[in-house]
Amino acid sequence: MLAGGWGAAYDLGQSEVLGKKISEAYYAENPIIGSVCHGALGLIQAKDKSGNLLIKGRDMAGVTNKQLKQFFITHTPKHPETELKKAGANFKANTKALDALANITVIDQEKRFVTGQNQNSGHETAQKMMEIIKAKA
Repeated sequence: MLAGGWGAAYDLGQSEVLGKKISEAYYAENPIIGSVCHGALGLIQAKDKSGNLLIKGRDMAGVTNKQLKQFFITHTPKHPETELKKAGANFKANTKALDALANITVIDQEKRFVTGQNQNSGHETAQKMMEIIKAKA
């Protein structure tokens, strides 16, 4: 589970080591990999066995560019919506007048990744991860 927060924008997306570890985890015993908010940046460098981006074509969520703009967060080096889209993910989000109040948790088509839009999705993301694990037991 990759937690978000602004600090994650400085570390997670730039870490080749984390990308490799997420890739290894994906192929080990069918784990469920989760992220919330900026935590989704930790997924953008993960690759499949052919060297392709692992999240390409998958439904995913993360904090939106609109939400970052509403909170005046423009100085972070990477923004989840932008980076997930660049990596080929199918970015999903809910929106409201204030995106801090909008929320969604997304499960990818393979039920291997569970991603939450923002800090408000932490509880639901964890619950959905546990439901998938329970269903596989």
